[in-house]
Amino acid sequence: MHAMTVRALAAPVWRSLPWRALIAAGGLSLLLASTARLPDRAPDPELGRLVLRLTALAGALGLAFLLDDPARRTTAATPVGRAFRAALRMALAAPLVALWWTAALLLVPVSSRPELTPATVEAAATACAALALATLAVRFTETAEVGRGAAVRLGVAAGVTLLVPDRWGLLGTPADPWWQVTQLRWAAVLALTLALCATGTREPLRRRSRRPARRPTPSGD
Repeated sequence: MHAMTVRALAAPVWRSLPWRALIAAGGLSLLLASTARLPDRAPDPELGRLVLRLTALAGALGLAFLLDDPARRTTAATPVGRAFRAALRMALAAPLVALWWTAALLLVPVSSRPELTPATVEAAATACAALALATLAVRFTETAEVGRGAAVRLGVAAGVTLLVPDRWGLLGTPADPWWQVTQLRWAAVLALTLALCATGTREPLRRRSRRPARRPTPSGD
């Protein structure tokens, strides 16, 4: 039954994805990654790490629009739950995101490319943070297009992170124990945002009506 539902919904969900936002963010982020090859000599690992971090942030801003659904008020009445629809959108976008991140890594010269695992964990945490913000907006608001607000909140969070670089590994080297601790913090952010995405896609409980119950009118007998 689930396989039949996926086959029936895959095509319309694919067409309803926010392609403009995804393509714009993906193209801009890859342009940012390509700037690592502009200098005459290969940049140092610090600059390569910063370029990849900005690339991941630009891509995540596009993913903040992934759950936008202009027809939300009509699809809410369908027998397919919100969690299923959101999971299908993420599953369709996942291969494209993997190809995009692979291209971003290849654009950075090998001599300045940071370790792949920490960089990927940070990028995944940033992307999942965008999805978590969009998921919570869908759950607690009636807005059909939540991407703009989620992108703004993600940008603010990224700005706050830049104010405390030493705490989040924006400075330092892999040989520094403090830098290694920050990678554990990024992994914790990834786990937390994944949990928020999983729990936030559940259908909200119906609110009880606040109108007082009508009292039975006395009969005229």
